[in-house]
Amino acid sequence: MPLTKRVIVCLDVRAGQVTKGVKFQGNVDLGDPVDYARRYYEQGADELVFYDITASAEQRGLFVDVVRRVAEAIFIPFSVGGGIRSVEAMRTVLLAGAEKVSVNSPAVRDPQLIAAGAKAFGAQCVVLGMDARRVAASAAIPSGYEVVIDGGRTPTGKDAVAWAREAEALGAGEICLNAIDTDGVRQGYELTITRLIADAVRIPVIASGGGGTPAHLAAALDAGPAGGHADAALIASMVHYGDYTVAGIKRELQAAGVAVRV
Repeated sequence: MPLTKRVIVCLDVRAGQVTKGVKFQGNVDLGDPVDYARRYYEQGADELVFYDITASAEQRGLFVDVVRRVAEAIFIPFSVGGGIRSVEAMRTVLLAGAEKVSVNSPAVRDPQLIAAGAKAFGAQCVVLGMDARRVAASAAIPSGYEVVIDGGRTPTGKDAVAWAREAEALGAGEICLNAIDTDGVRQGYELTITRLIADAVRIPVIASGGGGTPAHLAAALDAGPAGGHADAALIASMVHYGDYTVAGIKRELQAAGVAVRV
């Protein structure tokens, strides 16, 4: 039996409220993260991801009280990211109830943060969050996809595929790849960069940015030549706005031949 693919719901949180934007801009606040977390847990989400989206840009720690409240409301794996710059901060998040920590901008600035986290808590606890944007291919960025940090505000000059390989070597257990060009647009995932990174590493890759229909998830999760080769798909807008439920998405994926847990 093939390994099941995961459907993961993302809760971007700003000032204690679930929020959603398009291409990292124009965010609209939607409501209480605990209510959203409980709803998606009850609908059958395999995991939840919680991002404090302004913690890094504002140079502060994330809202641990929100993490604790969300963790108390659900009984599925739960990943937390945003402003995690030290092993001590990782420990705080894990003790608050998360199963995994996601490191993004701080890991680019200090890659040894990944190694230190994996050593302290195990690779399965450390997720590399990567925001990538399409650029002109160059000697420095041969893939044509550049890593950007600080919520899309700061280009790094770092090639996305090379950074994925480096993070895996440092001990990351999973990569959550968010394609900024398709984020929130709901026209489908960026399959090219998803495939490039999934094929470059041996650890699971989560496709993020662009999910609008169950067919988009199926394409991202497809292992065929044109598919995204992802192990999981992250969704937000398509469930936040009530167009779909997690259970409904899974039923359509199953009908399309994608192995999911129902």
